[in-house]
Amino acid sequence: MCQRYIGGALLAAAAVLVGPATGQAQNITGTAPFTSGEDGGFQTPVNSDPVYRLPTGRAGDAGFYTAFEFVMLTQTRAIGHQTIATRGFYDSDGSVTGRPGTFVGPNTEAINTRNFSPFTYQPGYAIEAGYRFDDGTRIFANYLQLIDAHYSLGAGQTPTFQRSNADLSNTFITSPVYNFNVAFAGPAQKVAGQNDFGVYGIWNGATQMDVKFTQRYQEANIGARVPVLQTDYSRAYGMAGARFAWFFERFAWRAVSYDTQGNVFPQDAADYTNTLSQRMYGPFIGCGNEIFIANQFSLSCDLTGAMLLDVAKERAKYKLGDDSVQSKWGRDEFRVVPNANAAVNLWWYPIDGVQIRVGYQAMTYYNTLYMLEPVGFDFSNINPSYHVRAFRLVHGFNVGIGFFF
Repeated sequence: MCQRYIGGALLAAAAVLVGPATGQAQNITGTAPFTSGEDGGFQTPVNSDPVYRLPTGRAGDAGFYTAFEFVMLTQTRAIGHQTIATRGFYDSDGSVTGRPGTFVGPNTEAINTRNFSPFTYQPGYAIEAGYRFDDGTRIFANYLQLIDAHYSLGAGQTPTFQRSNADLSNTFITSPVYNFNVAFAGPAQKVAGQNDFGVYGIWNGATQMDVKFTQRYQEANIGARVPVLQTDYSRAYGMAGARFAWFFERFAWRAVSYDTQGNVFPQDAADYTNTLSQRMYGPFIGCGNEIFIANQFSLSCDLTGAMLLDVAKERAKYKLGDDSVQSKWGRDEFRVVPNANAAVNLWWYPIDGVQIRVGYQAMTYYNTLYMLEPVGFDFSNINPSYHVRAFRLVHGFNVGIGFFF
């Protein structure tokens, strides 16, 4: 009798030890939540011990998911090379040289847009939300936003290595703005010995000029991903939907003229801005494949193509420093922009319903506009020069995490 009780106790203990491991076995066939319109994956089997009590569902079940991602991208700096200012000044009435309109000084280049700093990486984020059906089909919406990239440079009254001319003419900075009204005349006295307004205009014989170029990129996608072919070690899928992409670029220029006493007032400064906004809309289609490479890891590659309608808004403006007077110019253009995106990602599935990825992505656009010559010097008909850029690239790295619910 005693042996019977001991044997029963041993069997009960064995059942307790074996029971939880069996009860935790999972049938996982889910898909990865990430896309920036074109990527995806599937949940691979993971170890069932230990069990993490997170509010996530099974990746193979139908349900909602969300993903958050940090990106670090760089983009083509789409601006041409234009001389904005040179050193010296125009003798407007001849009171300095005896010949009206004579340029005084070396006329050497002070500001050119080619001298902007090297390319910079732009941090940003991507978010996505979607729903997965039992057959693996997913519908999704995602959004990508980059922090603005800023490039700037300027010129002041001190020339390189302080090598001033004997007449100090190269301490002045001049731009060939013309056709402006009397509100932009600037200080009456800027050069010793000249008549009042003998060096006429804020941009003629200025003391300080600064330029800045800003770039911004955004992208959004709404679409569906449908499984096409699946094996024990890989999965192929197709994608289709609608895409929105936005390139926003702004060139800003400020000129300030001091008088001979070192005084300056708001009406002695002038601001110029050139804004090029290109919003693009259209359908995309693509495909992708994911391959299981090791326990809890997989590798995916995704390609999409789109044909987008580019709605380009071109706006330029001169404005007095006190905001009292301004001159505006604008034009809208429409063009077709082909687009091709690619993404390669390494996936890690640490626990059921949680997925992490690290990868590289590239977005290419063809036939977009850029500022060939950002400044139009005709005040009354500004009309800066834009040109078609055959190829524009946004690319870089991403890392993020996604959850099934």
